[in-house]
Amino acid sequence: MKKRIAIFSTLWLGLLWGNRVSSQQATNYIFNRAPLYQKPFTELPIGAIAPKGWLRHMLIQQKNGATGQLDKLYPLVMSQRNGWLGGDGDQWERGPYWLDGLLPLAYILHDTALIAKVKPWVEWSIQSQQADGYFGPAKDYPYEPGIQRDNSRDWWPKMVMLKVLKQYYQATADPRIIPLLTGYFRYQLKELPQHPLDHWTFWARYRAGDNLMVVYWLYNITGDAFLLDLAELIHKQTFDYTQAFLHTNLLSTPGSIHGVNLAQGMKEPMIYYQQHPDNQYREATRKGFDDLQRFNGMAHGLYGGDEALHGNNPTQGSELCTAMEMMFTLESILEVSGEVRYADQLEKIAFNALPAQVTGDFMQRQYFQQANQVMATRHIRNFDVNHSGTDVCYGLLSGYPCCTSNMHQGWPKLVQHLWYASADSGVAAMIYAPSEVKVSVGPQRIPVTITETTQYPFEETVTFTIQTRKKVRFPLHLRIPAWCKKGTITINGKTLQEVAGNQVVPVSREWTSGDVVTLELPMTIQQPTWFENSVSVERGPVTYALKIGEAVNTVKNTKDPLEYGDTYQEVRPTTPWNYALIATPADQLAAHYKVVKTGTLTNYPWNQANAPISITTKAKRIPSWQLYNDMTGPLPYSITYGMEMGAEEEIILIPYGCTQLRIAQFPVVGR
Repeated sequence: MKKRIAIFSTLWLGLLWGNRVSSQQATNYIFNRAPLYQKPFTELPIGAIAPKGWLRHMLIQQKNGATGQLDKLYPLVMSQRNGWLGGDGDQWERGPYWLDGLLPLAYILHDTALIAKVKPWVEWSIQSQQADGYFGPAKDYPYEPGIQRDNSRDWWPKMVMLKVLKQYYQATADPRIIPLLTGYFRYQLKELPQHPLDHWTFWARYRAGDNLMVVYWLYNITGDAFLLDLAELIHKQTFDYTQAFLHTNLLSTPGSIHGVNLAQGMKEPMIYYQQHPDNQYREATRKGFDDLQRFNGMAHGLYGGDEALHGNNPTQGSELCTAMEMMFTLESILEVSGEVRYADQLEKIAFNALPAQVTGDFMQRQYFQQANQVMATRHIRNFDVNHSGTDVCYGLLSGYPCCTSNMHQGWPKLVQHLWYASADSGVAAMIYAPSEVKVSVGPQRIPVTITETTQYPFEETVTFTIQTRKKVRFPLHLRIPAWCKKGTITINGKTLQEVAGNQVVPVSREWTSGDVVTLELPMTIQQPTWFENSVSVERGPVTYALKIGEAVNTVKNTKDPLEYGDTYQEVRPTTPWNYALIATPADQLAAHYKVVKTGTLTNYPWNQANAPISITTKAKRIPSWQLYNDMTGPLPYSITYGMEMGAEEEIILIPYGCTQLRIAQFPVVGR
């Protein structure tokens, strides 16, 4: 094992300054070493997966937008005064948050300018390590205005930087990272008994799953036994999600837990499962997601948490940081569990909630989004927390600026988790999007390149073209989503097999350069039921929402520009929104919902003008369903009888991610 890890490190030394990943270099992958449970999948090195088509364009937009410019756009925090650069400014989470997305973006795009922005932060972190192993800022700083405390060594901000340093090593194999992390983890093992995770603030206690992940990752490289002792200590001090999910009413109780803490912390039972593969951790994770969906879930794939857990009324908010952290949680759970459900949920968030909450130029975002959002204006709403009414406005600092720093990891980390190396010396396509992967497979670790061509998530066909210098036998694992009743796998034009949904299918054979695998995932109209018996319209991983005319107005903020930005955007409707869908039996949905395809997928499909697909159907307006506090009023229960309704009209539904205003959860009326 030590020899294998040494080979891995040697092969990656050529990447130290951001060089491209070649198939020759990507020959060994870090799986769990004994006594850890052998997970079915593991991450590929950063740079091994290249996005194509619209997905690459999303990363280019980030580069040209706030991700690439945040040091200039948000100098109050991201300037040289930042504590993570040795300055006297912010030493909390915001600098590391930015790097957590900037770093993978820089190395996936092989962008030297972005890499140059990353390196001073990493270099300072390395140089900051003290004799006792501690690294990071060492000056007290008020993490909230007006709150001063001895928090310089709080565990929480370091957890984000641990993720950054892990990714830096994955991209560069810089040998200094391993002793840095080893020293810090020895410091943690010594200090945690006297200064537990919640000694300074409570955040670390809820979010320590991220810390635990990096401990296991380092153990798989070094084999240092003390790391398993540290893992046990971290798990013991972390909020007990396992028992909370299995035996309490945590997820059915409004206000019981902070929404982002939950999104980040839900991974902990499955991460710890690697050290103690007791089925209770798997069951707790499944039940946690089931209950979260049941009591708080919404059609965009997230849940009411504005900021604390707040039920499933579609006018409740869902924080952008929740989307970021839940995506990473699902990516992390997926490689340990191998279960399709977590990939399905990841796609639901990535292809719905994420593009709707950030503008196309990646310069503005919402703090909270609403599944039923008909006014994005400055107004106090029924949220757990309000920030002077700016929470649903699109702006760089509107709502609360944690999301300004944390919005950058979503798309780059999705790219990084489209493909995984599999424990059987193969490769797994677990999330579908246009991409190319360089991976080494088979017992001899033969380098191959697989190009994935697709218009997924809008279209049903995914094509994989394999290039290899020599014939090689390996399994290509293909995920069949749970929403797909029956998929079809074809190789070089000949049908190999039809497969039911909700499984990962290994296609193992001797592959020749030029082999083409085609995966067909038929998408049918489905109507899940939500709050007040409302329904959404879904096709594949995409939720479809009412197309509403949108009038966008840029507001110059003279009231509180320091807190919420110099400007922000408000969006108001120009067309009616108070529609109810007409009750339709499940076996007749195809007849009542007409799918219309443009035949064109632009580089940026996530707005009304570029929507590559729409659905038309009939609906009726409900005159009594009106605005309340710049939101939809109480959602009419479905099915309501005796209510005044308008005549049948044809309405257009477009992908949720193409909307700024929308109805995504509709009341239902009879004919």
